[in-house]
Amino acid sequence: MSPAELKAVAAEAGLKPFAARQMADWLYKKRVDGIDSMTNLSLPARQRLGELGYVAGRIEPCDVQVSKDGTKKYLFPTLGGRYIEAVYIPDGERATLCVSSQAGCRMGCRFCMTARQGFQHHLTAGEIVNQVLAIPESERLTNIVFMGMGEPMDNIDNVLRAIEILTSDWGLAWSPTRITVSTIGVIPAMERLLRETKVHLAVSLHDPFDEERRELMPAQNKYPLREVVAALRKFDFAHQRRLSFEYIVFEGVNDSPRHVEGLARLLKGLDCRINLIRFHAIPDSPLRGAAPEKMKRMNGALNAAGITTTTRSSRGEDILAACGLLSTLSQK
Repeated sequence: MSPAELKAVAAEAGLKPFAARQMADWLYKKRVDGIDSMTNLSLPARQRLGELGYVAGRIEPCDVQVSKDGTKKYLFPTLGGRYIEAVYIPDGERATLCVSSQAGCRMGCRFCMTARQGFQHHLTAGEIVNQVLAIPESERLTNIVFMGMGEPMDNIDNVLRAIEILTSDWGLAWSPTRITVSTIGVIPAMERLLRETKVHLAVSLHDPFDEERRELMPAQNKYPLREVVAALRKFDFAHQRRLSFEYIVFEGVNDSPRHVEGLARLLKGLDCRINLIRFHAIPDSPLRGAAPEKMKRMNGALNAAGITTTTRSSRGEDILAACGLLSTLSQK
C-alpha cells in the first residue's frame, strides 16, 4: 500500500493520519513481517488493525535450491494458488535478484520453459515486492531485474506499482538505476514504463529479421521488431538510463555474419548495448546453443560494427535457474 492508502487504513482503524507514515516506515524501512511489531502504534491500535483483517502481507519462500556457483532459486506460493520462482545471484560485491511478474507467461517464446506452462495469473505489486523483502539476502541486494517468470509489460499496472514502492522515499528508496525491466516489446506498456519511470530497459531481440524472429517469438506478429525499435528511438538513453538488447544465440539459426549485419542496420544510431546469452537447452526442442567460439566471433564482430556487446555468463544452470529455465509447471 501507498501512504495515501495507508491513511485510509488509519482512518478506518480510528488512528491519526500520521500513523500512515509510521506504518509505511515499519513495512518498507524496518521490513517487519507482522503488525504486532509496529510498536509505536498503541496495543489497542494494533489489535484494531488485526480485527479489521489487516496483515503485513509477508509470504515466506517455501523452498530454495542452491547452485554450485552460489546462485539460489526461491520458490514462492502465490495468492492465486500457484507458484513462482525468484533467483538470487551473488557476484562479488554485486547481489542481484531476478523477480517474476506473472505466474506463467502467455508470450509463447519457443525457447522458454516458462512459456510452456502457459499463463496462470498476474502477480500483485505486493507479491512482486515480497520477493525482494522475503528472502534472507534481502538487505544485501544491490540490483533487481524483472527477468523472471512472465512478461512484465503484460502486467504493467502492478509492475509500475511495485517500482513505485521500490524507488519512493516512503518505500525502499532505491535508485531507479539499480532496476532493470525486460520485455519482448509490448509497445504501449513499454512506452508507459519509459515515460513514468527511470529504470533501465532490456528488450528480448534474438533475431533482427522479421520472419525468423516470428518463428522464435509469436509476439512478433503483434509487436514487430522494427516498430519496437522505432518506439525506442523516441526516448533518451544517453543519460542515466540504459537500453540493452538480449540476444540468445542459437546454432545455425541467428549466429551468422548476416545476422551481425542485420543487427548493425537495425540498431544504427541507437544508444544501446547487446548482451549475448548462451541458450540453455530445454526438453523436446530442436534448438541448440551456439559454440563458445562462434559466440566469441559474434561478440567481436558486433563490437567492430560499433555496438557495445558483452557475453553474459550463465548462472544457476544446474538448478534450472538460468535464463529461460524457470518453470513451476510440475509444482503441486
